[in-house]
Amino acid sequence: MTSIGILGAGRVGTHLAAKLSAAGHRVTLGVRNPTETASPGAVPPTTIADQRTTARTADIVINATPGDTALARLTDLRAELAGKLLVDISNATRDADDGLPGELCYPGSSLAERLQAALPDTRVVKTLNTMLFTVMTAPETLAAPPTAYLSGDDPDAKRTVTGLLGDLGWQPAWIEDLGGITTARATEAMVLVVPHVLRLHGFAPFAVSLAR
Repeated sequence: MTSIGILGAGRVGTHLAAKLSAAGHRVTLGVRNPTETASPGAVPPTTIADQRTTARTADIVINATPGDTALARLTDLRAELAGKLLVDISNATRDADDGLPGELCYPGSSLAERLQAALPDTRVVKTLNTMLFTVMTAPETLAAPPTAYLSGDDPDAKRTVTGLLGDLGWQPAWIEDLGGITTARATEAMVLVVPHVLRLHGFAPFAVSLAR
């Protein structure tokens, strides 16, 4: 059992919490106001706490907060995140007029790189940011094998994240280790295709994957 803290209790965070709890991990959902009820999807034994407590008490922290505000939010948790493994699954974009992802907040860089620079005592790994949130916890439901990309500077941290992906249903052949944290700028840029896909097909499950 691993202690996992998920920052963000929207659709992404609660889907991850449910699957990771079912896999036997001890999961805490970090919310801004723990007196409010989290979005539907969280199941026992998930715990609800404020984000600072969640970051301080978990062994692994997953960033499922909005990407455009994540850097400031997580930098404020620098002390709590020191020595931790941070799994960043967010994309930092400015919303288009229709509310879908728009321009990148960090062109020529990435949220993951900015987080690693701001949190030097934290091991940051980028993954699961190239698919609709439902695919994160049910990759086997797609007609073709999807791809989960990994970016990070610490090999041990990426091995740990690979194990978590396995608990979410990802087979080893579906996981692509791209290398250091700078490779996250490539996968984060893949979000630029997402609004076009959503406008054409709606919120049907999909992933931006490698075909071989």
